[in-house]
Amino acid sequence: MDLGLERKTALVTGASKGLGRAIAEALAAEGARVAVSSRSRERIDATAEAMGATGFVYDSAEPGAAAALIDEVEGALGSLDVLVINTGGPAVSPDSLAHARDAWERTYRELVLSPMALLERALPGMRDRGFGRVLNIASSSVVEPIPGLVLSTAHRAAIVATFKTLAVEVAVDGVTLNTLLPGQFRTDRLYTTLGGRENADAAAAQIPARRLGEPDEFGAVAAFLCSARAAYVTGATLRVDGGLTRSV
Repeated sequence: MDLGLERKTALVTGASKGLGRAIAEALAAEGARVAVSSRSRERIDATAEAMGATGFVYDSAEPGAAAALIDEVEGALGSLDVLVINTGGPAVSPDSLAHARDAWERTYRELVLSPMALLERALPGMRDRGFGRVLNIASSSVVEPIPGLVLSTAHRAAIVATFKTLAVEVAVDGVTLNTLLPGQFRTDRLYTTLGGRENADAAAAQIPARRLGEPDEFGAVAAFLCSARAAYVTGATLRVDGGLTRSV
């Protein structure tokens, strides 16, 4: 299937590894001009070189840097058609009340204010051009909370609600906003959450598919939602979790 991404300009944040990298690789494979970002110049340049993308430094802890990032991307690759907002997870703790106030404030900047700043910069141009695909990478915890992830769950839920609201406002302009809720994939983030790779088999046993997901499987779903073919899918929140989430 031709996804209609040839020569579209796409930006994937938090793309030096894990699910962000898998999404960027999937978009690049479809012929998109891909920009990837992370806070580390060394890591993002290595990632970009490996997939034929262009690397940019961007720290989601600095909402004020969002507009400048998109300015740089558009200056190098052309008007932005696809924006994938992917941000690493905050601290994990079994005691939801143990997080200091500054941890809550830092997470708010990273998972709410920075995505909003990216949206504020990207959406007007997409609406003017009559095409745009915006994808938010959240977590299945926003519909079925996971112990230890209160910082992630609370703030990602806020952006899911924001995407749903904005999707209604911009649909008539040919712009879609959707959210993917990943379950348990073979990434460094998951191994950290599980307390080590040695616990992966036990985690997989709890998944109806009886295995962890592969990042490229997630990338394939993301690429479709970023495509011209997905024009009638907007305001959606889609679980990609091997059946892990039980709630309706």
